[in-house]
Amino acid sequence: MANNSEYSTVTLALDGGETCECAIVRIFPAGENTYIALLPLEGEAADNDEVYLYRYEEDPNGEPVLENIGSDEEYEIVSDAFDEELDAMEYEELYEAEDIEEENK
Repeated sequence: MANNSEYSTVTLALDGGETCECAIVRIFPAGENTYIALLPLEGEAADNDEVYLYRYEEDPNGEPVLENIGSDEEYEIVSDAFDEELDAMEYEELYEAEDIEEENK
């Protein structure tokens, strides 16, 4: 993983030997597993604001390991949990903006 000034990124190895640089949106729990949401920074997926969801673990050395989500049912659970995470992120941003406005008065 690389660390950009605004966000952390990861480079995915895609089918066909291509790579895709993605911003890490959030690492979050859903059900019994942990997942990661990635936002592509280039290509068609970035133009369409697609988000990639993967099962997330760390190996014994602390390196991230991404696994494909195994079923439609699991994907549905993860997608719903990610929607809740987005709502929480929006709430946090609004709360922080209000705090900044209060400090500037």
